[in-house]
Amino acid sequence: MKKLILILSLFFAMALGHSQEGNSEQIAVQPKIKLFPNPTTNVINVLGLENSARADILISDIYGNPVLQHQWKIKNNALSIPVAHLEKGVYMIVINSLEQKVHTKFYKQ
Repeated sequence: MKKLILILSLFFAMALGHSQEGNSEQIAVQPKIKLFPNPTTNVINVLGLENSARADILISDIYGNPVLQHQWKIKNNALSIPVAHLEKGVYMIVINSLEQKVHTKFYKQ
């Protein structure tokens, strides 16, 4: 359990450091993003997003390996992403559109 916590801590520290490197733009404060259900089994819902005609979605395992890459249209400030095919574990999700960039994690049961 301690190893898992250490790995997760390192992963998130790397993700935060990487997202801030080389970015000279001012980043606006984003509204609170809600992810549910968390943990999930079939679908992860994301609320509080900015509507966008095209958003790139990347889901990675705790080692940073991409397990899902897709483009979606964000409407009604929400997104539902099917994750039933993923193995149990901890995942990072990155939602990148012209309007915003979101990094967060979720648990798959």
